[in-house]
Amino acid sequence: MDTRILKYFLAVAREENITKAAEMLHITQPTLSRQLSKLEDDLGVRLMVRDKNGVTLTDEGILFRRRAEEITELADKAEQELGNSAENIEGTLSIGCGELASVRLLTDIFKSFQEIYPNVQLDLYTGNADQIKQRLDDGLNDIGILLEPVEIDRYDFIRFKTRERWFVVMRSDSPLAQKKCVTPEDLINLPLIVTKRQCVRNEIENWFGKHVNEVNIVATINMSTNASILVEQGIGYAIVIEGSLPYIDKNIICMRPLCPEKTATSVIAWKKSQTFAPAARRFLEYIRDKLSE
Repeated sequence: MDTRILKYFLAVAREENITKAAEMLHITQPTLSRQLSKLEDDLGVRLMVRDKNGVTLTDEGILFRRRAEEITELADKAEQELGNSAENIEGTLSIGCGELASVRLLTDIFKSFQEIYPNVQLDLYTGNADQIKQRLDDGLNDIGILLEPVEIDRYDFIRFKTRERWFVVMRSDSPLAQKKCVTPEDLINLPLIVTKRQCVRNEIENWFGKHVNEVNIVATINMSTNASILVEQGIGYAIVIEGSLPYIDKNIICMRPLCPEKTATSVIAWKKSQTFAPAARRFLEYIRDKLSE
């Protein structure tokens, strides 16, 4: 499938208007309409509905848009990688990560790496470990930072020495805000917001111990920043990893560590036997050296 046609389709999906998309693509509106009709004929499905108000994607169109974005991103990445040689280290280093304390260490290392290789750019994708693993498998990310516990048999990895601490996020006017740390007893029957990842939820439930049956979960999240918004609105108390700490407004909400303390580790991982572009290969060599110091 011609990636040029996919980009035509994505432009129309973004603009929700064929005329505006044609202007942006610098082609005529009839030409764009013909290309879209041919795409639908080739696929045998209707991707969009056209009316006087513009363009609306069908259910099939919404699914195809997601796949088209993945295909074009991967194609652009491959084209860039093939255009780079080992002697000319440039291009984009694609890293997936969560909201973790270890990300600060990663960015510190990348900053010094970029001083040596100024033509290497960073493409940082934020998501949970399951999302990052999928992007590693699809070739959309070169490396990923994953919060443990996580299944990493398919990957090579380096474990960070940084310990990721767990906290409770609460409104600053909560009675628990007066405490230095929060115990399982403090959270009994309170509305809780926890991670959606089951393996991590299991770790949290283990921390509650004998009080696990008194846990009242009102919401699940995959990113801590969204949890902070729910807390701000008074929906509940969020149990999150320390990496989200810099993103909260401390005048409205605050964080208190769990006690007994609970920590986790994180790893930087990549697919086994993967062939890297020069920039990614050189960065992995560089980060290995830095982490061993």
